[in-house]
Amino acid sequence: MIPKDPVMLLSYVNTQLRDYYESLEALCTCRGMKKNELVEKMAAIDYYYDEKTNQFV
Repeated sequence: MIPKDPVMLLSYVNTQLRDYYESLEALCTCRGMKKNELVEKMAAIDYYYDEKTNQFV
């Protein structure tokens, strides 16, 4: 289950990116998430995706 709380979602997404997925696109495709919505939710708590490190920072 994907968390709805933005801070819990951040932790979940970064863990998934670190352990299982090579990119944000791969994560969103496999988990059925809308990339734009995810990026907006993370931006609301001042986190932005960094392609180089493959995580939200």
